[in-house]
Amino acid sequence: MAAVTGIPVNDVNDHKELAVELSSSPGTRINLHLTTYATSLLLFVATTTIDSGDGIAPLGSFVYAMPDRYNPTQPMSTALYTVPSTLDFATRLAKVLARRLKIPCYVGGGINLSNAAGGGTVEEETEAFRAIVDAVVAQHGA
Repeated sequence: MAAVTGIPVNDVNDHKELAVELSSSPGTRINLHLTTYATSLLLFVATTTIDSGDGIAPLGSFVYAMPDRYNPTQPMSTALYTVPSTLDFATRLAKVLARRLKIPCYVGGGINLSNAAGGGTVEEETEAFRAIVDAVVAQHGA
């Protein structure tokens, strides 16, 4: 069996790149790089705007979360790499996905809504969070 960076190629079930538009912030896109393995999920999230150009998005935080067999409503998580401005968002996203999908999830990156219409309000962040979760759950179930 061939291996790429320690992960057997046969274990990769699906690989998708998606973009989610925010209705409250025209021109702001959340880019998702989703890889589903036999026993886990890997998601990288980045934000782009019309003004951002072709620059490289920063990595942000990288968080691992897994369902807790003894308390299914509270997944366990650990930060593998931290960037203070993205840690909370990545942790919440990893925990919600682990709870909803019932598999371990690796979540990397973070979103930057400072260039969005409202400047990154709580409502915009909540809309982005909800859009990401809905897109990943829909793709995982497909």
